[in-house]
Amino acid sequence: MLSLSGITTSSVPQPYPSMPITSLNTQNRRELMQASLAIARDSSSVFTHLYVDAALAAAAHADVLRVTGQHSSALAGLSVSVKDLFDVAGETTLAGSIALRDAPPAASDAVVVARLRAAGAAIIGKTNMTEFAYSGVGINPHHGTPANPADPTRIPGGSSSGAAVSVAIGSCVAAIGSDTGGSVRIPAALCGLVGFKPTMRRVPVRGALPLAPSLDSVGPIAATVDDCLLIDRVIADDPLDLPAVELAQLKLAIPEDVVLDAVDSQVAKAFTATVSRLSAAGAQIVEVPMRMLAEAKDLYLISPYEAYPFHESLLSQRKHEYDPRVVSRILLGADATDEDRDRLRRARESWRKGLEDLLGGYDAMIMPTVPIVAPKTEALLASDDAFFDANRLLLRNTSIVNLLDGCAISLPCHREGDLPVGFSLASSAMKDARIASIARLMEALLAPSRLG
Repeated sequence: MLSLSGITTSSVPQPYPSMPITSLNTQNRRELMQASLAIARDSSSVFTHLYVDAALAAAAHADVLRVTGQHSSALAGLSVSVKDLFDVAGETTLAGSIALRDAPPAASDAVVVARLRAAGAAIIGKTNMTEFAYSGVGINPHHGTPANPADPTRIPGGSSSGAAVSVAIGSCVAAIGSDTGGSVRIPAALCGLVGFKPTMRRVPVRGALPLAPSLDSVGPIAATVDDCLLIDRVIADDPLDLPAVELAQLKLAIPEDVVLDAVDSQVAKAFTATVSRLSAAGAQIVEVPMRMLAEAKDLYLISPYEAYPFHESLLSQRKHEYDPRVVSRILLGADATDEDRDRLRRARESWRKGLEDLLGGYDAMIMPTVPIVAPKTEALLASDDAFFDANRLLLRNTSIVNLLDGCAISLPCHREGDLPVGFSLASSAMKDARIASIARLMEALLAPSRLG
């Protein structure tokens, strides 16, 4: 794999790469890109398109800047992947589907793609995803399902499946995904990476195919917190000014309701151990009743209610080309009226204010990113019941943050050799800087246990 400290080869990714992207400042970018492309070409179902010539050209240009002493960004010439729902000028945006193959090509790059290019990043390719971003599982019947690098028999998580795997296998230093109900954080958690969901208003979604516009957000997946923050500085409208924080001064809330229900033994073990380490470091951990989290299930119709109008015309012509499991969820919004949408919007706003007020007394809410480790792919392919049961569990905790219009970060918290488990730090809107500062401290705290 391509690690953040150089080039290594391995059939299994390093469990916890700890060197930031900035450690590559003296590395030959073209050599790194050649290694990245070799990995990408050899990785089934991870990419839907590779930009070989453009990526090599960007890497070569970055080398010229470096050897001639000209200023360049830390990302210059480094491989970054983008999810298949972001526009790239001159290409049709497929969003993991085949139903859009005759749609007109994009007239311009999505805003986040343009900003990455302006920072000198080499866009290595578009990554596979759940069709139209509509599940947290990551299975795609059209383009195949990327294998989870921790265990190839298991799902990668979704919907940004290829995005997470592209980083985990070492083909790029970071990936850009979308997150409507957890689609950055779920695959990051299941693949042992860091996934950052910023407050949605901070990162433009223009040029990204929508799922549910009131929930859609854009964020990075990378090996470390600092790598995610570096990407965030490039793609966000406003750079984060990280406050100084100390673990011993933190007050962290664990919801007593919902988020720990049906947690499997591996997740429970990793989460409990992480909470114990935080407590030992001086953080105040408080179990807080949050009965409104159970009410969130009444708000999940927001996604199909908002998605259906986008898909209505396409479904009338090409429903047979959709993944049936995706169609069944979109059609939940088919009979929704404007009054239904307004009612749900008002209910969400009331719910959001209630949770935001409750969280105001805490530095962050903590919970397992997802309550289960990655399920076996074949089991979910074979049974609709198993698929939808897994999907509900995968999305349950993460979607709370989207309904809150909040921010969150998922950190790997499992021990080396175990299946990946994610630990989530979350808060309300525009608390991104504080969440990021806490995440950096937690990453340092967890590193010893993850390495031995």
